[in-house]
Amino acid sequence: MKKILVPIDFSETSLHALRLACQLAVRVEAAVCMLHSYQIVPYDLPVSEYAFITPVVDPGKIEQELSESMQQLKEKLQQEPRFSGLQISTRFFPGAVIPTILQLAEEEAADLIVMGTMGAGGWKEMAIGSNTEHIIRHAPCPVLVVPENAAELKVERVLVPTTLHPDQEKVFEIVKLWQDVFGFDVEALFVGDPFEATPGGNIEAEKNRLIEAVGLRHVYLHLNTTKNKPENVIRKYADEAGSDLVIMGTHQRHGIAHLLFGSMTENTANHSKIPVLAIPIR
Repeated sequence: MKKILVPIDFSETSLHALRLACQLAVRVEAAVCMLHSYQIVPYDLPVSEYAFITPVVDPGKIEQELSESMQQLKEKLQQEPRFSGLQISTRFFPGAVIPTILQLAEEEAADLIVMGTMGAGGWKEMAIGSNTEHIIRHAPCPVLVVPENAAELKVERVLVPTTLHPDQEKVFEIVKLWQDVFGFDVEALFVGDPFEATPGGNIEAEKNRLIEAVGLRHVYLHLNTTKNKPENVIRKYADEAGSDLVIMGTHQRHGIAHLLFGSMTENTANHSKIPVLAIPIR
């Protein structure tokens, strides 16, 4: 992992995610890129029938203030002894949040996006979801979602919900990379149908095949025997097990496929009390 992209809007939630990203960057010797996107809101000035559009504020002034704010935030972080040697860059662009994040992630070849979230619920979740959900659905790299009340970075107990399909090998590869850094045991939670999700319904054999393929160690398999929604089971199990992190894959379904099948990963990340690492399965 060489570069971590952190979108910020200067809220407490995003600043908390930034600090966790910096802790991770120190641990894996990665650089941090802070990103802020902003939109200049126009309005009609009805001075005549030929009304024209003018910006509410001077764009140059916005950029100057943002540059100063980002620089101050960077300096404040690097004044802390643990972050003093951390490479931090700042970027800010006019434009909508989601396209800007995705574009910069591609341009910077980011290995990870770290986002703070307050989640979305009720009609808002049904209608538009959250920015975090959209990033998970389209990101070119893994996305670490940090809830607003998550504690300092600690990766000692990791839960990996999995269907044990062959495509889960990509997820297990990322789990292996994190295990090499943090040295945790893996609590794998099987969330599929035991007779449809794996060849012949042999869950233990499929688990062994996947972990042997990537060299993962210390994996303990648990079965979901309830009829509840998988995302509810995941959050309940993580809470009962005292997990510090959930790592799971996403198929990044779009359009009608997303409307019909939704996303277990997006739903989990949107409501989890602990960080969730979403891995694109490509």
